[in-house]
Amino acid sequence: MDNRIREKRKELGLSQEELAKRCGVSRQTVNAIENNKYDPTLALAFHLARELGTSVDALFSPG
Repeated sequence: MDNRIREKRKELGLSQEELAKRCGVSRQTVNAIENNKYDPTLALAFHLARELGTSVDALFSPG
């Protein structure tokens, strides 16, 4: 699954650490998701989308 997390996070000026804290996960989790090494749970996907001001559909696309 491809995603635009890194792009949206940088647009907002957030570090991986800050986004991770806001979503209640580790920085390593955010890094793994950004590098397509880990697919987030549905709950985490919605939380990431909310924090990044977008929809899950806009944030993730089938790889």
